[in-house]
Amino acid sequence: MEVLRRSSVFAAEVMEVFDRSPTDKELVSQAKALCRDYINSRLIRAGVSWSKPEHNIPVPGGKLAEVSSILLRLGDELEYIRPNVYRNIARQLNISLHSETVVTDAFLAVAAQIFTAGITWGKVVSLYAVAAGLAVDCVRHAQPAMVHTIVDCLGEFVRKTLVTWLKRRGGWADITKCVVNTDPSLRSHWLVAAVCSFGHFLKAIFFVLLPER
Repeated sequence: MEVLRRSSVFAAEVMEVFDRSPTDKELVSQAKALCRDYINSRLIRAGVSWSKPEHNIPVPGGKLAEVSSILLRLGDELEYIRPNVYRNIARQLNISLHSETVVTDAFLAVAAQIFTAGITWGKVVSLYAVAAGLAVDCVRHAQPAMVHTIVDCLGEFVRKTLVTWLKRRGGWADITKCVVNTDPSLRSHWLVAAVCSFGHFLKAIFFVLLPER
């Protein structure tokens, strides 16, 4: 099953930015490409087919493909530790998947809470896991168009909240440092960062469920 189509030309253009300092626009474009790839992986794993795939949708290639692979590996570890956190997102948030406004507002509320106490790669991976979990819910509930909404929403959040942080680290390739060394102490550092993200995510669920005052 191919949910999101590949575009080698776009991938080549995106990869050029790794040879220089990426612009805000390029970082956001990469964030969205990574999100599509992450969601695609989770849809395949869930055995969910998408009836309306979008043509000419780019996915990571070259160095960005390596970033995507690492993002997925870290996501696997994160989701393995707390599988229930990243499944049935819509039910946990008690939201309807038929309203674009409801879905985007809920996702942005969760995203904001995840990063309340600062930015780490563990929290970035958690953000992608939430987006993918919500996308799986949308497709399962016959709302495949919402996948594009979620990708765009994540891109907008990255633009407003994460771009400066990403620039300081030289871009998305910095995430590769999370796995270049198998030293147990570094693995422990990753797990601590990831566990911190769980707390913020669970707080976000309660935040979204709170009635308006």
